[in-house]
Amino acid sequence: MFNYNSTAWPFQLDKLENWAFWNHFLSADECREIIKMGTEAGLKEATTINGNLNKYRDSEIAWLYPSEKLNWLFKRLTDVILELNTSFFKFELFGFIEGFQFTHYKEPDGKYKKHIDRNPGISARKLSISIQLSDPSDYEGGDLLLHYEEDPIILPKEHGKLIMFPSFTLHEVKPVTKGERYSLVAWVTGPQFK
Repeated sequence: MFNYNSTAWPFQLDKLENWAFWNHFLSADECREIIKMGTEAGLKEATTINGNLNKYRDSEIAWLYPSEKLNWLFKRLTDVILELNTSFFKFELFGFIEGFQFTHYKEPDGKYKKHIDRNPGISARKLSISIQLSDPSDYEGGDLLLHYEEDPIILPKEHGKLIMFPSFTLHEVKPVTKGERYSLVAWVTGPQFK
């Protein structure tokens, strides 16, 4: 509720949410199939935009693109993103201009330190998506955290769950201390924020 004793006069109140989710986006069988496809695509050591190795992130990645085997996933993800964006963010969006990043974190220190998914010189990423492919019982650690305040939001990691948040959000993946964590990451682009 707007405080009428304030000296501010907003044109409209901000209804932007910090994050949204979709339970059971993928079944356990679909998660296993994507893990198989991602692994077979050829995992390579991940870098950051600046090419840094291991300082900020320690993981392996492969890229998955639209294909006869994956069009169902691109279509399903498009439908869910449009629904969540309408309900929670209301960003103007173009779509995917990058493939999906299949990511593998493993013990003893697979991680991605605090970062945002926007950088100068790349297309305007507006929404970041993370899909939990691993059963949470397969690993320890590896929590996805969003940093809005001093105490971060620790996001749920149910098998097949989709998490979506604005790409300008400071976030991290804590070190995997036991086992392996697989996830699928995507970014939705749009025109520059105004």
